[in-house]
Amino acid sequence: MIDKFCATPAEALGPVADGSTILIGGFGEAGIPSELVDALIESGAGDLKLVLNNAGNGEIGIARLLSTGRVRRITCSFPKGSASHIFRDLYESGKIELELFPQGTLAEAIRAGGAGLGGFFTRTGVGTLLAEGKETRRINGIDYVLEAPIRGHVALIKAQSADRWGNLTYRAAARNFNPVMAMAADRTIAQVTDRAELGDLDPEAIVTPGIFVHSLVHIPAPVSEARLLMEARS
Repeated sequence: MIDKFCATPAEALGPVADGSTILIGGFGEAGIPSELVDALIESGAGDLKLVLNNAGNGEIGIARLLSTGRVRRITCSFPKGSASHIFRDLYESGKIELELFPQGTLAEAIRAGGAGLGGFFTRTGVGTLLAEGKETRRINGIDYVLEAPIRGHVALIKAQSADRWGNLTYRAAARNFNPVMAMAADRTIAQVTDRAELGDLDPEAIVTPGIFVHSLVHIPAPVSEARLLMEARS
């Protein structure tokens, strides 16, 4: 009987090797797998390369992971929010590498990694610093820059519902990065708010088929990072 649910985030995460590339879902609180990020912190893995939308806020979640000094490089589209002082301090002191992508290009590069593509040409970034060192090509009179696919060793994602086979549905903005990351990693771990019985999920609503998901953990009341940030400011 296939049952991918684990008892705890640490059990679902399993071992993470030093030097791993970790894809972390996001696009706001709807998509950040906060409990899995905490498990990654507790795992002790180091020399990590993170691929995600932003570099965290305050001193919680992804920002807390950065503060451990165990992240060598971050690939993202939105590194500095109003409360991202930990990333700013690390970057300005040369303690972390930054690879910056336009947001749509980042999502498409991860999608290309999951789809097995060798890369794609995009007009975004042509003639800017973001295109330096990359192949450019003129197609039908328009210049494009070649972007390479992105894959990870591990993907940590957040979904709304899952059955024990790992079929996933998403809520709202969680669908922006999590589905493509689920496809683009050697091992995908999902935390889900709702646990469904087999057959209860509408097949038309399943965005990520279970074939892309290796482990699940049920977190019925995930932490609210927005509330924690507000409490820290008060």
